[in-house]
Amino acid sequence: MSCSVEEVRLSLPHIELAAHLFGPQDGLPVIALHGWLDNANSFARLAPKLKGLRILALDMAGHGHSDHRPAGAGYGLPDYAHDVLQVAQQMGWEKFSLLGHSLGAIVSVIIAGALPERINRLALIDGLIPPLGEPEGAAERMGAALQAQLTQSSKRKPVYTDMDRAVEARMKGVVAVSREAAELLAQRGLMPVPGGYTWRSDSRLTLASATRLTRAQALSFVNAIRCPAQLVVAEEGMLAQNQTLLESVPFEVTALPGGHHLHLNDEAGASAVADCFNRFFAVP
Repeated sequence: MSCSVEEVRLSLPHIELAAHLFGPQDGLPVIALHGWLDNANSFARLAPKLKGLRILALDMAGHGHSDHRPAGAGYGLPDYAHDVLQVAQQMGWEKFSLLGHSLGAIVSVIIAGALPERINRLALIDGLIPPLGEPEGAAERMGAALQAQLTQSSKRKPVYTDMDRAVEARMKGVVAVSREAAELLAQRGLMPVPGGYTWRSDSRLTLASATRLTRAQALSFVNAIRCPAQLVVAEEGMLAQNQTLLESVPFEVTALPGGHHLHLNDEAGASAVADCFNRFFAVP
């Protein structure tokens, strides 16, 4: 991780986002998107190992050092996709590649499927399609989501007396990560408050989606992808148990040892993912 990284801020028409910029100026343009409640440091181990790429690793809206969306706005997949397209426009990248982990992989698939002419290559880490819904439950889901939005403002984020307690909480989160991974995410994700530290992320990120795609709708994005694509599946991650879905993927799928954050948990995992993607990006 001794690679030079530049901290940048992107003032978009609707929001200001923070990012890390890796790699040579003449490298192939890549926008990297992290997972839910993570931040740009998700790529701190991986990005320096990728060759010949100009990687812009975003703090997605509501995460890390990026702005939160204004009151009344949400964090839907189309909103994230819009952010990415605005970022590409500001960078002057008419065509670019996407590197996504988890939520970031899902957003990447949405963009690559909706606007296939804009994307050169698609590199995905343990993420593909969003959680699915059935048409019959749409009204109930919408009602529950609306009610949760009304009560969200009264909730307070936990405050940890010191950074180590926050790191330990992140290690035991919804998706467990190694201590080193939690420390990297905490470097960018924590902020001081009276009584200790809390996470910078927007508390609205924990709200359930008001709508969900059906399986057919989600797979329509996967099947609309026209660029070379590769999916890395963590053998102990979230996708490995869904063999039916993986067998339907119309591009290369590679299984590697490790958990959901295999690219961040340790150097061995980061190196394995980097070896895979270096071969992928090197193919003409």
